[in-house]
Amino acid sequence: MSRENATEEKTTKPDPIYRNRLISMLVNRILRNGKKSLAHRILYGAMSGTRRETGKNPLLILRQAMIKVTPDVVVKARRIGGSTYQVPLEVGSMQGKALAIRWLLTASRRRSGRNMASKLGYELIDAAKDNGMAVRRKEETHKMAEANRAFAHFR
Repeated sequence: MSRENATEEKTTKPDPIYRNRLISMLVNRILRNGKKSLAHRILYGAMSGTRRETGKNPLLILRQAMIKVTPDVVVKARRIGGSTYQVPLEVGSMQGKALAIRWLLTASRRRSGRNMASKLGYELIDAAKDNGMAVRRKEETHKMAEANRAFAHFR
């Protein structure tokens, strides 16, 4: 038995405008070189862009995009007996959200466009409509987990 204390799960504070924790998680992942005000500007610009494009509440679109991108299972490399297997593992809710945020931001950074706010906004809209690179990444992960289902007993 370990003598170390169990780590407490950190809760993020809600953002000032929408009062939503998911948005503050997104801001903290957009953050580069400690410039949080720039990350806020990027995300709020993306939210206003989604409102302009769709005419719907941007929080609703963000939640739909997160639901469509959040994975249920992932594959993890396990080395057993000299060979490496891709073992499918179920994902918890917090880890699934973190993966979805990372995939959304990676997909929006790879998009062609003028600025990060518009690229993120269009990626959120595409993910809410169930297409886009982040959704494709989730589907690839699920396909790989399904293909390697035979190794599930190596958990």
